[in-house]
Amino acid sequence: QVQVVESGGGLVQAGGSLRLSCLVSGISFQITSMGWYRQAPGKQRELVATISSDDATNYADSSKGRFTISRDVPRNKVYLQMNSLRPEDTAAYYCNVRAAPFNYNYWGQGTQVVVSS
Repeated sequence: QVQVVESGGGLVQAGGSLRLSCLVSGISFQITSMGWYRQAPGKQRELVATISSDDATNYADSSKGRFTISRDVPRNKVYLQMNSLRPEDTAAYYCNVRAAPFNYNYWGQGTQVVVSS
């Protein structure tokens, strides 16, 4: 059974930093991409950043220059380093994993990030 578990959320002041981690376990398929999405209260879930199996990265405009996604392939982990945090970054952050051969799609339960002004 595939498990996706996020950690690292918390409360931080504006301008501060947080590092989110996501561990994927129990997966036997080839991971094709891993990523982070977020959902603020009353809003739709949105892309934050993704990283593919060949290390190609994709960032939302709001993340560029402040957030960095990286992965640890042997440990099936993905990280999101978030710097210069803003109150508008407050949201639940979800880890997403996609795997071949049928583009399986797995989500974690989310980790809450609160940025105070």
